[in-house]
Amino acid sequence: MEQEENRSGLLLKTFYRLVAAILGQAPDAESELRSIMSDNISGFGTGKHEIFNSYQEFIEKIFRVFGKQLPPEATLHFFDVRHIMLDTTGIVHGTYEINYTLDGVANSYYGRRSTVFVWDNHRWRAIHLHVSEPSAHLVEGESLPVKALKAQNEELKKQVDLKTEELSNSLKNLQATQQQLIHSAKMASLGELTAGIAHEIQNPLNFVTNFSDVNRELIDELKEELATGNKQQAIEIAGDIKANEEKINHHGKRADAIVKGMLQHSRSSSGKKESTDINALADEYLRLAYHGLRAKDKSFDTTTKTDLDDSIGKINVVPQDMGRVILNLINNAFYAVDEKKKAPQPPKGGVKYEPMVTVSTKKEKDKVEIKVKDNGNGIPQKVLDKIFQPFFTTKPTGQGTGLGLSLSYDIVKAHGGELKVETREGEGSEFIIQLSVKSAL
Repeated sequence: MEQEENRSGLLLKTFYRLVAAILGQAPDAESELRSIMSDNISGFGTGKHEIFNSYQEFIEKIFRVFGKQLPPEATLHFFDVRHIMLDTTGIVHGTYEINYTLDGVANSYYGRRSTVFVWDNHRWRAIHLHVSEPSAHLVEGESLPVKALKAQNEELKKQVDLKTEELSNSLKNLQATQQQLIHSAKMASLGELTAGIAHEIQNPLNFVTNFSDVNRELIDELKEELATGNKQQAIEIAGDIKANEEKINHHGKRADAIVKGMLQHSRSSSGKKESTDINALADEYLRLAYHGLRAKDKSFDTTTKTDLDDSIGKINVVPQDMGRVILNLINNAFYAVDEKKKAPQPPKGGVKYEPMVTVSTKKEKDKVEIKVKDNGNGIPQKVLDKIFQPFFTTKPTGQGTGLGLSLSYDIVKAHGGELKVETREGEGSEFIIQLSVKSAL
């Protein structure tokens, strides 16, 4: 019994050695095969060319043609190996898996071997061999699917290159479309500002015109007083003219600042940060946005309030970009309160609904906060996570691109800051721009 167990173990070891040598995975494969195979071994494989009737035929037709197809670092694993022993005859069949890398691609390959052995002079000798390979992967003259896999890898590479080119073209088209949409969004916000700018610039121009008319009359009076020798009266008139000129200069600069603000908003951003009075910027866009909406819709009316922290001073931002963010948040706030006002609103606690939009700034340690608050309907919780996504909008079709908050979010991020929102349904929303003083410098 012990002798039979030893022969059984040796049978399996011989089978493993045989397969490894056939696959070229033994240090001296041909010598290994010579010691295991009988001179008149016969066998066949999957391909019609894989038929042999002697050891010499196997070496010349099979091993020397296919025995070195696998790379040396390939790994060989056996599983489901079974064997039968009948006196001096042993039959072993099993499945194996080969793992190897080809052209940078990991491959797995499976095969089956059935071998008949005879016990000869205290060792097992193979007298018949049957090889079964996955024929779907084979090509004529190939025992292992290396050529087929190379061809497959080449075809996959071509497909990947083609898809990469298609994706690259799609990305270019998407970027071009995105730039067009961004431009459209900028022009839309500029259109909303135009009426407000016209209203705002009219005020200082009226002052300039009025004081110029007054000065023209005063100059005539001055000439008369000088002609009569009334020096004291002439000096007083000259003082009035100077005071009026100072007012003309002030309102002229005011008109100039409004025009510059309009140009900054309409032109492409330079991307360069400038020392900017964030309070003046917020206050300016609040008034421009309000008068712009009033010009479009005379029924629009809301209370506006500012609470600006003078201790902030100037900070470095890209004024065109940050102005667009503030304007967008203010316009959204105006839209929210106007929608709530138009909807039937039962008095809350006996108090009629009064729309209000508040713009505030505050400096806290190393951060500057710009807040735009409204007492509109708030943002539903089910869409709160989507509001900063491109093209998402809660406005009716045709009233919003869905790009405003997305662009605002990106601009604030580019400044090293954060854009957050706090909201309560039915009570309103507050958008908070947080800028680090250090990153803004």
